[in-house]
Amino acid sequence: MTKTIVVLAAGMSSRMKKSVDSNIDDSKANEANNKSKSLITFGNKPFIYFLLKNILDAGFETVIMVVGKDFQDFKNQIDELKLPSKIEVKYAIQKIPNDRVKPFGTADAVSQTMQQLPELQKTSFCVCNSDNLYSTSSLKLIRENSFENAVLAYDRDSLDFPKERVSSFSILMMDAEFNLVNFIEKPTPEQVSENIDENGKIRVSMNIFKFNGNQSFDFIKNCPINPIRNEKELPSALVNMISEDGLYMRGIPIAEHVPDLTSKADINSIQKLIDSN
Repeated sequence: MTKTIVVLAAGMSSRMKKSVDSNIDDSKANEANNKSKSLITFGNKPFIYFLLKNILDAGFETVIMVVGKDFQDFKNQIDELKLPSKIEVKYAIQKIPNDRVKPFGTADAVSQTMQQLPELQKTSFCVCNSDNLYSTSSLKLIRENSFENAVLAYDRDSLDFPKERVSSFSILMMDAEFNLVNFIEKPTPEQVSENIDENGKIRVSMNIFKFNGNQSFDFIKNCPINPIRNEKELPSALVNMISEDGLYMRGIPIAEHVPDLTSKADINSIQKLIDSN
């Protein structure tokens, strides 16, 4: 069980800024074009508020926001939320290498965070995206399990996304005990059919993990560069970690939708969800 979660919020929101949706008003489009995704407002609160509320309700006590150039915006808006004093918000800054124009990937974000806050190298912590609205129950599931390293393994059919979108999600290849064997990015139909679990489900990652810092740090720090994305991505670090004797990552089955704020087309659906709660 852990009480710390790292929230990845240093991305440049490129897909959001490039996307087009005529169904949102000009003010919302302007926000989407000029803010980090998780600072887009719904009602009078930024998206990150709703994720932080679920994180708090799930029992986490420390949130580490991994931010980039929008650090002051994040801090100002989170300060304005006046979160309960029982939750502590810390910040880590993902610096961009001099030879790049964008961050170096999710493994780089976690690595820089573990170096800026070295206590993470010796303890258990969770990691999630800032633009996915994970439910309180899912956050409890990743926080309270007894495994050293874990990933929520979502039933792909439970995700309410267009078929072409969900078909590109990374598949979790697992053994009969749900130990992770590999990540398959952009799977072919053949790879999908070969990775149906014993319950007839295709399991995918929505980027919510639990790590033993002592076991994972070296693998995250020394993560190889993904040749397709030219970034250091957590799945690459995890595959190297689980190849070591005695180390594992357990997939925890779950079946529910994860609202996602990737493009402007997602804004109205998030608004409807928030209005209904």
